[in-house]
Amino acid sequence: MTTVGMLSHRKDPKTVYKAYSYAAAAKMEDVEFVFFSPGRVNLSERTILGWVYESGEWIEKTVSFPDVIYNISSAHTSKQQDIIDQLRAEIPFTSYAIGDKISVYERIKVAQKYAQYLIPSFEIMRPKEVTSYLSMHPEIIVKPVTGHKGNDVIHIKRTGMDYSVNELHDSHTMTKQALEEFLKDLMKDTTFLFQPFIQSKTRGGLAYTLRLHTQKNGKGQWTVATIYPQIAVEGVVANLSKGGYTSELTKFLKYEFGEHYFNIKRTLEQFALQFSKHFDSLYEDSLDELGMDVGLDEHEKIWLYEVNWRPGVPPIFNLNSDITRTMIRYACYLHETSKGGKNDELV
Repeated sequence: MTTVGMLSHRKDPKTVYKAYSYAAAAKMEDVEFVFFSPGRVNLSERTILGWVYESGEWIEKTVSFPDVIYNISSAHTSKQQDIIDQLRAEIPFTSYAIGDKISVYERIKVAQKYAQYLIPSFEIMRPKEVTSYLSMHPEIIVKPVTGHKGNDVIHIKRTGMDYSVNELHDSHTMTKQALEEFLKDLMKDTTFLFQPFIQSKTRGGLAYTLRLHTQKNGKGQWTVATIYPQIAVEGVVANLSKGGYTSELTKFLKYEFGEHYFNIKRTLEQFALQFSKHFDSLYEDSLDELGMDVGLDEHEKIWLYEVNWRPGVPPIFNLNSDITRTMIRYACYLHETSKGGKNDELV
């Protein structure tokens, strides 16, 4: 029987929303499941003091190393990283980091096959680069290279001699000099990029993106887990964590695109699958799960906003979701093929 370990920086599974769901999915798949954190690992004895779900409650128990590790969060300290590195050296991990937004952008661009879907992106080295770009492109988006969940995304629009700067709930009008000072302060602690603003709007004028969530299944093949819209209530940041909302995909597409909805749905599904296969091939380590945020412009062209290697919990997530069972099955596949390496996967 395969044992899957869920590795988190948190010590208590009761504080991790999806821990129970994966424990339940493992039970349905006849797989042992243990939740643990790096500090509970005994490397010399090859054991972990983890948590198992038995008889309706989480029970602390010392168990042997798992066969596969589902790593749901990154290390927060160098000590945690050392432990994770030692575990990774001998136990298959399901997930691997893909890099920041600029490195992902460059990787896709160099590979060329999907470069046509990229929004031109530039790391901000000097504020004057941004104002110079705005002289030719009236609207841009500025965001952190390592940001997530729509945090610190800024929309800037040139209006005559001034600039309208829109953050999540704030809007300011700035002169060129004031904007450059604003960007200079912004860049003190974080690296930012800018890109032309690609409008993806509903019929009602609200900004939206589409999250394409893919996973590998029990045969190592990419599948579409779910696709759903993220619709902004205000502004240009269409992210559920920023107060946006979602809808069932078919219902959304029917309302927005009428009789063309089915073709668009099939196009999104095929893009999600084919891009995932391609993107996976660009990395030495096999990827298990991706979340692509895309937009559709007025010509229904797909634009790739960003790629996430930890897509997070979909809004439709529930205990019966195929997402949890698919992950458990993929973990079992990794256990069975771990000695064969990446080329054994049926991608």
